[in-house]
Amino acid sequence: MFNYIDRTIISILQVPIKRDLALSDAQLGALTGLSFAIVYSTLCLPVARWADRGNRTRIVAGSLALWSAMTALTGFAGGFMTLVMLRIGVAVGEAGSVPSTHSIIADLYPARERATVLALWGLSLPAGMAYGYLFAGQLERMIGWRGTFLVIGLAGIALAPLVLWTMREPLRGRFDAPAQHAAEGADLKAALRHLWQLKAFRYLVLAGTCHAYAVYATMNWNAPFYGRVHGMALTDVSIYLALLNGFGSAIGMYLGGRLSDRAGRHDNGGRLRVVAWALLAMVPFALAQYLVASPTLSIVFGAFASILMMFYFGPIVAVPQLLVPPGMRALTSAVVIITFNLLGLGLGPVCTGLLSDLLATRLDVATDSIRYALCSATLLSVAGGVLFLVAARHLSGSGAPEEVSAATPCPVPR
Repeated sequence: MFNYIDRTIISILQVPIKRDLALSDAQLGALTGLSFAIVYSTLCLPVARWADRGNRTRIVAGSLALWSAMTALTGFAGGFMTLVMLRIGVAVGEAGSVPSTHSIIADLYPARERATVLALWGLSLPAGMAYGYLFAGQLERMIGWRGTFLVIGLAGIALAPLVLWTMREPLRGRFDAPAQHAAEGADLKAALRHLWQLKAFRYLVLAGTCHAYAVYATMNWNAPFYGRVHGMALTDVSIYLALLNGFGSAIGMYLGGRLSDRAGRHDNGGRLRVVAWALLAMVPFALAQYLVASPTLSIVFGAFASILMMFYFGPIVAVPQLLVPPGMRALTSAVVIITFNLLGLGLGPVCTGLLSDLLATRLDVATDSIRYALCSATLLSVAGGVLFLVAARHLSGSGAPEEVSAATPCPVPR
């Protein structure tokens, strides 16, 4: 949850940061997306390989302490480059958290339950976003954006020892047959080659990356959108976005994981078809959210878009875990995360910011430039939905997860 709080607060605090440090939309996009994504993606693979062989709970606790310290120091930033360096520090810390956690969860629950469980764990994302929006909006009013970073960073540092003392390392591969451990000793190049040969995995990652572009673009620019286009105060925006991205995303995550597990009982491809249709249904709601004139209607449409947008979260993590042995699970999650971050988080916010700047200067639509830039980002989810359908076709016929016993390795799709 603190992982997503620390990612969210810089988005809600863009308005005062831009005002105090005189930043452009392109700089804000690079700050909230590209600078973070490049370093996060660079470190994710080696840290994940470490997690596949080392103590995962210690990696999570150490990561939390590091990124929280960088968040606290952000309150002392004096300019754009200092902010970039500190966001890089946050990325260094967060690179060790999610892949290790995915691997731990896979050793706590059998395959037939993982999409649901990962969706429940994924509720930390909307919870973190909701708290981030609420706390950042209210704290900024009381102690400014610098004090907000300091307070939230120190809270994360205080949590790190608790994580270290209370989390226990589970037995690796406890739900998997001995045959599935065969690839654990493979080197990084061989492991990546194994992943590339799985067509279902390739299309799944490409589909998720297209959708992630839209997700990260909207998450980073929704706050400025409601402030500029609809003239909402920052405190009001923080409350509305906490509801949209908190409750709305939470509902979508749970439903996506639950329906994915149910659809995969007789055909694994059903796990991804649920996601595909949700994304294709989401796009009209998202376009309406940004194009309607009424702020009330915009928030209503945004609620439906937030629910459908997050259907992908549980399945995009759980399905790859079905395809690989226990000793490759953190690495597999890292590959998914890297592509999401480089092409989704890395390009989504910054390209949306660049397009907004371009529309404002070339077409003289300064107020509405962010509106049209967000609409363009949303359309990438159409491509994501189509590619999820292709991935589902390659995943079909691999057998139902609940039919796989502890003595039989999970079937690998073609």
